[in-house]
Amino acid sequence: MGALSFGFSPLNAVTTSSKQQTLKNLGTAHFFNSTNMPSFNFRTQQNCRGGIRMQVVEEEYEVQQAKDMAAAKKRWEAMIRDGKVKFLTPREAGYAIQLSNKVLLDVRPSTERKKAWVKGSTWIPLFDVENSIDAVNLSRKMTNFMMGGWWSGVPALAYDNKFLSKVQEKFPKDSDLIVACQKGLRSLAACELLYNAGYRNLFWVQEGLEAAEEEDLDREGPQPFKLAGIGGVSEFLGWTDQQRAAAAKEGWGYRLVFTGRLLGVILAADALFFGAQQVGRYIQDLRAH
Repeated sequence: MGALSFGFSPLNAVTTSSKQQTLKNLGTAHFFNSTNMPSFNFRTQQNCRGGIRMQVVEEEYEVQQAKDMAAAKKRWEAMIRDGKVKFLTPREAGYAIQLSNKVLLDVRPSTERKKAWVKGSTWIPLFDVENSIDAVNLSRKMTNFMMGGWWSGVPALAYDNKFLSKVQEKFPKDSDLIVACQKGLRSLAACELLYNAGYRNLFWVQEGLEAAEEEDLDREGPQPFKLAGIGGVSEFLGWTDQQRAAAAKEGWGYRLVFTGRLLGVILAADALFFGAQQVGRYIQDLRAH
């Protein structure tokens, strides 16, 4: 098999702490949505009084994240190369589900699952939306938003420590499991966890459900699989790669919808700017009298 193209370069040795850090990184919107996101990066730090300040362009964070992901890539490539996990295209996964009664384990977060899912699949997210409210999680949500969540629409996600136990409750270790996520990375992380826990009949959907054509899998939900992982301002304006590909197929009618939205945003911004000027002048007049 050829090298898996995850978008980062291989580095050396892997430790348990780096595996844990990889899971943390897999839960960030920044890593998975950098393609369609403006180049803003912020790091949250806590000062001695417990306050939070945002610092722009923290290169050390980027470098460490790249190292962790590169180490994960080496492990995952070895896992596929050694046959510990077999890979399937989305179409092959569809055949396997229909003809061999294999189970598709969907490990995506709820934000992606509710838009599109494979009929009959089992949903156990490896990461899901962080809903608890405390100082730490509010800080994470703020950081996620500033790092591009506003643009990509991907919320702050948290690793589910009970993922393995939930899988073990539903499936014995000799089960044939087809593991899938949206882009193919988190499902590889899930395969690694499952293999280390004793599962030996694992199949990975290469490039994730986003690579599936509509005829490949029996889909349920309001969106095509290709659009289940997008959101935020980029989706509203139609500026994602997935929407551009859809526009190329659908033609001008599809593009006009998003052109209209962009014009609406521009007109709304102009109206707000004009309104602010008028209010400013009115306040100045009041002060003058």
